[in-house]
Amino acid sequence: MDWGSILSNTAVYLISPVTVAYALAATGLAVHFGYGGLLNFGMAAFMAVGGYGYAISVISFSLPWWLGMLIGLAAGALFALVLGIPTLRLRADYLAIATIAAAEIVRLLFLTEVFQKWTGGSGGLAGYHAGFRGANPFPVGTYGFGPWTFNQNELWERVFGLILLAISIVLVWLLMRSPWGRVLKGIREDEDAVRALGKNVFAFKMQSLVLGGVIGAAGGIVFILPSAAVPGSYSTSLTFFLWTILLLGGAATIFGPTLGTVIFWVVFAFLGNVLPDLAAAGVLPVSTFQAGTIRFILVGVTLMLLVIFRPQGLLGDKREMTFVK
Repeated sequence: MDWGSILSNTAVYLISPVTVAYALAATGLAVHFGYGGLLNFGMAAFMAVGGYGYAISVISFSLPWWLGMLIGLAAGALFALVLGIPTLRLRADYLAIATIAAAEIVRLLFLTEVFQKWTGGSGGLAGYHAGFRGANPFPVGTYGFGPWTFNQNELWERVFGLILLAISIVLVWLLMRSPWGRVLKGIREDEDAVRALGKNVFAFKMQSLVLGGVIGAAGGIVFILPSAAVPGSYSTSLTFFLWTILLLGGAATIFGPTLGTVIFWVVFAFLGNVLPDLAAAGVLPVSTFQAGTIRFILVGVTLMLLVIFRPQGLLGDKREMTFVK
């Protein structure tokens, strides 16, 4: 096996746009679940409306890239309101069912021919890159070293995504140290007790859903910056990847989602390179295609083991956070 190529292809994911996008979405999910106790299985929908909101604004309405991104973030907030008004009074398990159904509805809406003029249907959308790349502050050239060698556009995508991630982390850190954050964590632990103190539990839950949704929409924008917005990217597997990431790093932690994302994608990319090579060498008694799918099985197993044996994650405190009741 070519270990040099395997390790190089794996190392790329340390700071790839996909990794940054998932870190943003997982941070938004931490606001929903880790701090607010909302069992949201529809984060893929927030990423989709953010990404498509940006792409449609630029392509169909010829808006500047920065305004398109603001519209994408606003779309995430609006979707949170539309989703939250009928669902936030549901019990945790019913909320999970409702949100995963909502995510599938959104994905199918982007697939339908009714909106194909704006969404591109199953082919998705592309060609919205010119404005964003035109704002690139880095001169034409090659930057970095080894597996982290990028042209000016690739570097700009990563730097921009990392800036958004840093802003999101600082924002969540400040809010969770504030009285608002303490009330939100109180709702997570016992919403009846918080309600007895005169707090509007529904309003706090809605604010949490909107905040996490906007951060998730930012992840959706970063997710499509390098390539295209395609409905197939927002399947249920994306949501379960995010839950694995969140539980791996720590749901009620500031840096847990980012740490979990880096570990997840490095291991996922490593297995995606190693397993097919092992199959080709005859070490695994399966085809190379079957070997590539084994990593998806391992993601499911990992998620189950995390929930059972370490629900607080790598950085979490078991006294503060376990899997919701």
